[in-house]
Amino acid sequence: MMNRFLAGAVAVLSATALTGCGLVPGVGSGDRTVTVWLMKDSVSDEFLERFVNEFERTHPGVRLDVTFQEWTGIGERVLTALESEDAPDVIEVGNTQVAQYAESDGLLDLTLESIRDLGSEDWLPGLAEPGSIHGTQYGIPWYAANRVVVYNKDLFEEAGISRPPKTRAEWLEDTEKLDTEGNQGIYLSGQDWYTLAGFVWDEGGDLAVDRGGVWQGALHEPAAVRGMKFYKKLQALGDGPENADEMTPPQTGVFAEGNVAQIIATPSAATLIVKENPELKGRLGFFPVPGKTARKPGSVFTGGSDLIIPVKAGERAAAIEVVKALAGERWQTDLARTMSYVPNKTGLASVIEGQEGTAAMAAGAAQGRATPNSPQWAQVEADNPIKPYMTAVLGGADPATAGRSASERITAALTGS
Repeated sequence: MMNRFLAGAVAVLSATALTGCGLVPGVGSGDRTVTVWLMKDSVSDEFLERFVNEFERTHPGVRLDVTFQEWTGIGERVLTALESEDAPDVIEVGNTQVAQYAESDGLLDLTLESIRDLGSEDWLPGLAEPGSIHGTQYGIPWYAANRVVVYNKDLFEEAGISRPPKTRAEWLEDTEKLDTEGNQGIYLSGQDWYTLAGFVWDEGGDLAVDRGGVWQGALHEPAAVRGMKFYKKLQALGDGPENADEMTPPQTGVFAEGNVAQIIATPSAATLIVKENPELKGRLGFFPVPGKTARKPGSVFTGGSDLIIPVKAGERAAAIEVVKALAGERWQTDLARTMSYVPNKTGLASVIEGQEGTAAMAAGAAQGRATPNSPQWAQVEADNPIKPYMTAVLGGADPATAGRSASERITAALTGS
């Protein structure tokens, strides 16, 4: 889904979109109208105007009616729309929401288009995998954003660190150097479970796994335990609270005080930091979350959006053309440069060269993952057992024992037991 961290990433980019109203009514009097739902703040007015004008020019007789929707309550609205005889033709959805909508049998199978026309072999896994349910592609990747390490260049220079670390081992060593009297090597809250998920994935584990059609929690398994142990080592090199997440208090505000060397956040965090402390302008850098080896960055949670088409869409053929255009190279390039998003294909990463933060995101996105692809995953997040598990381990509890308890709660949420 469009998670809180990603929603914050895009909110600073466009504040002029109007919720639930037709922003661009189109030009001319087309014979057919394609209704498109996009999410608030996903794109700028300028991008949307360019896209609509060009699409309508190159598709005579087609008019686009684009409306913006709020993220709050979107799940219920989309499910209702999928059942309606007057469903939208194209809907932007959070990447991890596709499984929930597919379970309703209300989504159009886009497998053929994804293979034949859209080059699906190069899609970011964190967008493509949650869009595919049992081998059927219902969600077409649109854009992504993910965490990177945002760092204070001055504190790195003072510590004699000339380049960002490439491996986890180097990262721990550098962070220890940065963790001095008066400075925090890193500010990492105890319940930043998206960041933990990346470390778990790097170890070959997962938060939950599908075994024979039954989803089961997996935080107690050895790979997940190794990921949690690394998290604990890193978290100890700062003063992040053990019993709160990255929004309590907002980590950007803590970083803005000037004595924190690193946080793990989307690059847009820099905008919020500089707004609070203008003296840090030009002094912030970005690098991908390091991996276990220097060959590739670490795994990260990929937030972002996919595009879906309801089975009951009235303009199915034209809707497919809209999705193909938005997911294609031309408009992916425009979107990435306009909104500082990661494009939907690894092969398009070069289009955002020169944008340090976005380039760091793109490097990490190649190793991106999404939460377990269960229609019930939202039930896990509603009363998230991962957070108290992390706090317990940071407080000294055995990670395997605490992990088993958390796994049982995850299993219960995923199975409804």
